[in-house]
Amino acid sequence: MPAASTRVPQQQRSRATQARLLEATVDCLIEHGWSGTTTTVVAARAGVSRGAQLHHYPTKAALVTAAVDHLAERRAVELRTEADALPAGPRRLDRVVDLLAAAFTGPLFVAALELWVAARTDAELRDALVPLEARVGREMHRLTVELLGVDERRPGVREAVQATLDLLRGLGVANLLSDDTARRTALLGTWKRQLVTLLTPDGERH
Repeated sequence: MPAASTRVPQQQRSRATQARLLEATVDCLIEHGWSGTTTTVVAARAGVSRGAQLHHYPTKAALVTAAVDHLAERRAVELRTEADALPAGPRRLDRVVDLLAAAFTGPLFVAALELWVAARTDAELRDALVPLEARVGREMHRLTVELLGVDERRPGVREAVQATLDLLRGLGVANLLSDDTARRTALLGTWKRQLVTLLTPDGERH
């Protein structure tokens, strides 16, 4: 009985340690970039011993990909929660696109960009990142379909959803070095009008 009772707190401490490491990793990627995000710096920022960090994540690639995975899952939950508060009706598409646009200018996107660039010349990171990004991309597409409430079986809907995500990704990159808010707002306004046409069944158009 004592062994079982001590195991639960140990598991809780282990999860708490992992969470601190992952949050610290994302913060470091945003503030210092890939080159400045060392496992030693992350461990110090998380208040975790170097040995504990190595126990959970033995390599830098393992640590940073786990961090991006963690933040992607958290952001998906937040997006669903935010979308649940949106009213149904004609304004919903507009608000959903704005929510998604914010995701492509937020901390997850900045951290992910750091890894994409680094993975081009880092084989270990690329091997870890490619399958993760494929899964995150599929989940973001599925989430967008869910938030918009559209039927992908209709011709053109899947392509319209993916085009939206590709546009938002590109606008996020354009916003990285300077504030691109005005141009992004104008472009999104035009795309939202097109998207309504693309996603609305013929019989429901007025």
